Amino acid sequence: MTADAPTDDSPDSSSSPVDGDPESGTSAGTDTTTVTVRCTGHVRTALGTHELEYTFPGTRLREFIESFFDEFDAHDLEEMLIAETEADATARGWEPVPDELPGTWRKNPEGEQTRPYARVCINGRFNEHDAGFDTELENGDRVALVYPFMFCC
Repeated sequence: MTADAPTDDSPDSSSSPVDGDPESGTSAGTDTTTVTVRCTGHVRTALGTHELEYTFPGTRLREFIESFFDEFDAHDLEEMLIAETEADATARGWEPVPDELPGTWRKNPEGEQTRPYARVCINGRFNEHDAGFDTELENGDRVALVYPFMFCC
C-alpha cells in the first residue's frame, strides 16, 4: 500500500474535492477547458502565431468560439470564419447543383456555418461531423481554425 492510497477508515474517500478536479480543468461552480488552438492561412496571419494554448469558461465549442472571438476581436476572426447566412456559407460554382446529392451531407444550422473554404476542426474532424457548435471539448483537445489562402487567376 502506498502513502497516497485511500484506506477504508479514511473520511469519505469517494467524494471529490470541494475545489474541483484539477485534472479535468473544473472548479467548484465554474467549468473551464484548456485547448490547443492551431491556426492556418489567414487566421495565422491575423494572430501572428500558428499555435497557442487557450483556456475558456465552459466545455462546448460554442463557448470556445464566443470567448476566443471576444478576446481576439481586433483581428475580425468571426467575420473571417463564420457565415451569418446560408448564402455566405455557399461557394458558387460553375456546375448546376443536382436535385439529389450522393452520400450523406451534414451541415450546421444557419448562423453556425463557416464561410466557403473556412473550417473549424476538433482533433482533426470537421465540427459538422460531431455535434456542430454544441460539440463537447475536453482539456488537451486540438481546435483548428482553418482559412487557407485562395488565389485565382
